[in-house]
Amino acid sequence: CREGSRCFRASPLPSCKMSTILLIRVSRHHGGVPRHHLDRLLRRLPMTSASTTAHQFLSTNTAPTTTKEKPAQVASLLDDYGQLSKARLSALVVTTTAAGFVAAGVGPLDTLAAVCTGTGLCSASAAGFNHIFEQDRDKKMKRTQRRPLVRGTMSVGHAAAASTTWGIAGTTILALGTDPTTTALGVGNILLYSGLYTYLKPRSVLNTWVGAVVGAIPPVMGYAAATGGTVFELEAVLLGATLFYWQLPHFLALSYMHRVDYKRGGFRMLPDFSEGETANQMVRNAWYLSAIPVVATLSGVTSSMFCLEGLLLNGYAIKVATDFRNDRTNAKARKVFLTSLWYLPCTLMLFLLHSKTWDEKQLNKNFLREYIAYGRTTLREAGRQLCLHETQVAKAGPQANACPVVVTQKKSKNAILEQQTALTTTAAEASTK
Repeated sequence: CREGSRCFRASPLPSCKMSTILLIRVSRHHGGVPRHHLDRLLRRLPMTSASTTAHQFLSTNTAPTTTKEKPAQVASLLDDYGQLSKARLSALVVTTTAAGFVAAGVGPLDTLAAVCTGTGLCSASAAGFNHIFEQDRDKKMKRTQRRPLVRGTMSVGHAAAASTTWGIAGTTILALGTDPTTTALGVGNILLYSGLYTYLKPRSVLNTWVGAVVGAIPPVMGYAAATGGTVFELEAVLLGATLFYWQLPHFLALSYMHRVDYKRGGFRMLPDFSEGETANQMVRNAWYLSAIPVVATLSGVTSSMFCLEGLLLNGYAIKVATDFRNDRTNAKARKVFLTSLWYLPCTLMLFLLHSKTWDEKQLNKNFLREYIAYGRTTLREAGRQLCLHETQVAKAGPQANACPVVVTQKKSKNAILEQQTALTTTAAEASTK
């Protein structure tokens, strides 16, 4: 007990079978262990049946929590909530939702707050239910052994209550603050992720493609919220396609690095069946991604600079994917994965920077739009100073569009509305006469 009491408060526990015995001895000797200390210690234990037994024993022998210990207990609970909700993944979902909203030209601020908050809560809800359904498989995998349901630091009932609350709150916020289309997409994504995606993971490699659909929906939700429910505008389609094709190399690289772990958990991932096809899919989808800047430029959604800059980014992405296909190692897969982490924010930023939606005269302005427009203009002017074509060849003025030729012009939405209003007014005057 002397050795156990020392590592109880100060140093890390020994990673051996004696860890469980030491914890039990500490509990008996000291008349109870504060619960938040227990949770912290159990997180350090290797995942075994013994550590689960230790938690069940010690949870009934914990000392009452004092006032000084409550902040640590709250911090431990918040950490569990963060893992249950897959906080980093949910943060990515909120970011792509905001990108979709901004791509539409920025609507009311309260709508932006509603769609980001509601989508984030729906994502957290889907992740929580996924944890509940996969807890038995998670116990077999090394990368998921720190999850609260696996460790026993949170009960299934608690996790279900939290996930349900997040889902109801997210749906309510979307319903009250956005439109029926955005709300339906939010509810559908909860069902798609915690339902079909989770169901397919141990049964079919198609789960990766279903998961890519789940990830492609948030930017479309953001765009729909900003436009009152429009989901088939070309901007929304291009953003959704970007997220869909980006996820495939991203997750295939991850599943390749952890292929042994996924197999241990009983999940059916493509690298288990064909490493060669996994590499081919990475390269293929990298090429699909490279087509999006071209389509965006040819359709007039963005300026031609997005095509040029996007091709440079995609050229590097294709290179690292091809390197993996030529030499299938964990190191090369990790390089693909790390590339995907900076590729997405760069692509989204360039899309918004060169979007022609922001070149239109907006009828409804707000502080956020003015702030983003100022930053966008500043960045673009700085880029023009670095462009050899602008400064050395074209010698263009500050208002000129000298960089590569635009094949087609995107018609302003406001111009369309003004034209419709004029036609309606003319028809009304004619009927009056």
